[in-house]
Amino acid sequence: MSTTTINKSIFLAADRETVWQYLTDKDKLGEWFHPAAENLVEGKPYTLLGDANDSSSKMCWGDVLTAKKPSSLVYTFIVKPLGDAKTTVSWTLEEAAGGTRVTLVHEGVGEAAGEAALGLLRALDEGWDKHFSKLRGLVAA
Repeated sequence: MSTTTINKSIFLAADRETVWQYLTDKDKLGEWFHPAAENLVEGKPYTLLGDANDSSSKMCWGDVLTAKKPSSLVYTFIVKPLGDAKTTVSWTLEEAAGGTRVTLVHEGVGEAAGEAALGLLRALDEGWDKHFSKLRGLVAA
């Protein structure tokens, strides 16, 4: 595993089906991450927006590579600072003690960012923490 791979796990007080909706439904994505232009569907492109009311405000985008409901989601992840370089985000949802363990693996940042990798890794690492905090609050409500 690369030293430029971000790995995070959290435990949520919700079943995998509920968590899956928060990872793939365009409206639910906007509640904790970024508003989406469309639902995340295997084999289809997706776009996450900076502003739900402005379809030209792309924050990140890519293609959904795998969507195995409710256990595994993998997509390419492109952000403006990387130009057209792709990274990969993988989600694993496992049943755990009456809830769900959610594991995120974000790979390819070092290769995509080159010398700017540390700054981008730090920003993405902090960003995922903030988004996970929002997600925890939503599914616990």
